[in-house]
Amino acid sequence: MKLLIIPTLNERKNITLLFNKIKKIDQKLNILFVDDNSTDGTREEILYLKKKNKTISYIFRPKKLGIGSAHKDGLKFAYKKKYKTILTMDADGTHNPKYIKTFLKYSSRFDLISTNRFEQKNSLVEWPVGRRFLTKVRYYLINILLNINYDSSGAYRCYNTKNIKLNDILGAKNNGYSFFWESLYLLDKKKYSIKEIPIYLPYRKVGSSKMTTRDIIGSLLYLLKYSVKNLIH
Repeated sequence: MKLLIIPTLNERKNITLLFNKIKKIDQKLNILFVDDNSTDGTREEILYLKKKNKTISYIFRPKKLGIGSAHKDGLKFAYKKKYKTILTMDADGTHNPKYIKTFLKYSSRFDLISTNRFEQKNSLVEWPVGRRFLTKVRYYLINILLNINYDSSGAYRCYNTKNIKLNDILGAKNNGYSFFWESLYLLDKKKYSIKEIPIYLPYRKVGSSKMTTRDIIGSLLYLLKYSVKNLIH
């Protein structure tokens, strides 16, 4: 049993297109949408898709609770339903479903498969210069401060639930964007096997990024506090 978790927040124009692309790759893949009270018709679009597709489930949350929190709720749902393989991806169209085949290829051989935006030349060439700079700064800061060698802040992943304990993922306390590097760091510390696959990551074509300046500053402060705490211990 395989489940793909897709958090959403005002992504009405993206999700049907994304859903159709996913189904061309894997017809049997179940999909869980975790929506944070979208106001643009995303929920209505999810309900419309569900009427025609039994593979769709959803969690509608009362307000914006954070991208990390959405992943946690999705993972709890998946473990409760005893899915053997869990994939996670963004709803904004930047994560190409073609990589699902690669994830599944390695899903029984590794505990976690994640993506790397820096192994492939010009992977971020479509991105604005400012976003590219911030992404690279975050990448190097995380690797230096936490002494890891992964592109750990991406949400496009695959978990092997036969081996990974849910509580080891939920050990990541952050409910925002820092959930991704924190959870990967903890899984690495617990010696789970982790594989990265290189990807090309286009910039979103429709809609706007949900990451705000406040999110960026908050993530940086959380990283600094986290790294200092780990040094002390």
